[in-house]
Amino acid sequence: MGPQTSFDFIVVGAGMAGVSAGYFLSQHGRVLVLEMESHAGYHTSGRSAALFTEAFASPLFCALSTGSKKFLMTPPDRFAQDKIMTPRGAVLVGRADQQASLDELYEKTSQISPTIEFLTLDRVLDLVPVLNSEGLAGGVFDQDAMAINVNELLQGFIRGIRQNGGELRPDEEVLGLSISGNGWTVTTGKQTYQTEIVVNAAGAWSDVLAERAGAAPLGLVPQRRTAILFDAPEEFNVREWPICMDVDEQYYFKPEGGALMGCLMDQTPMSPCDVQPDEMDIAMTVDRIQNATTMNIRRIVKSWAGLRTSVEDQVPVVGFDQTVPGFFWLAGQGGFGIQTAPAMGQVAAALATRSALPAEFEDLGIDALAMSPKRLQNS
Repeated sequence: MGPQTSFDFIVVGAGMAGVSAGYFLSQHGRVLVLEMESHAGYHTSGRSAALFTEAFASPLFCALSTGSKKFLMTPPDRFAQDKIMTPRGAVLVGRADQQASLDELYEKTSQISPTIEFLTLDRVLDLVPVLNSEGLAGGVFDQDAMAINVNELLQGFIRGIRQNGGELRPDEEVLGLSISGNGWTVTTGKQTYQTEIVVNAAGAWSDVLAERAGAAPLGLVPQRRTAILFDAPEEFNVREWPICMDVDEQYYFKPEGGALMGCLMDQTPMSPCDVQPDEMDIAMTVDRIQNATTMNIRRIVKSWAGLRTSVEDQVPVVGFDQTVPGFFWLAGQGGFGIQTAPAMGQVAAALATRSALPAEFEDLGIDALAMSPKRLQNS
């Protein structure tokens, strides 16, 4: 007997969005996740800052993060082989000329979380002693921010899909999609499949996949973000430092093993691709971190880039296409896809099976209509 070719749901894309949706959909029917690369999480999901915070995001992403926290802290039995979340903390710092940004951030985030603190200069330096104290005003601290083990989460979703009878097939780019009265025919370079519902979780390629399916693109824009790994100062034990970020999103750096990871927090529009870092952006990353600290970055261990994809209103797109039956959008997480994956996967599964959202999500203010592609297709 040959491989199964008929499924209730075919998810295109094995990044975090695709495998989380696949995991929850596999509780409702037969699921196939197709990935064009050699393994899951090859692109953006494998190049994430891996931070969980319920405070430093838009209201919707904060709600989705809160809705994901219980799953991430205490995942289901047999889901994970190691902890997914570990304490980290996050401090957003600002100079005197950024005082208004610090005040605004504190006012907003302290209403979301009662543990948010406004830190004096001395407290900030206690947490991150390499910061340049000259002109530094203080910081806003989220002590509840956590580090996420991205690979553990990704593999947990994949194991769950397989335990529920679903499949993940890498090295299968979707080259063609056609719909008839019998549902969708999905063609890759290796096989032809049948399904009732196609879930478009193709990340930066989501508009490309939509056009192959005969759906209108929604204006998703992939944006490059650059990161480096560099040697930590020998005189400090950096492992316990929080992630340290400029309040106006000019840079961040955080512990990564015994080294430090730094990011430019750039958002350069790109075509979907296996994005590589730009040499000028690497130099700017080094310059900004050196100017903000007393560190002298002598050796870059490695550098890389990822793509954060979003639409103009910065709200994810989740729901059925308005004109193409059975074509379901799951895209536009804009850099928050890891920390919101459990909630987003449940939302996608509920909407794709035409079920109600979990009551606790509605209580958090997670509005399916606000995420619907209808808002973009009717504009």
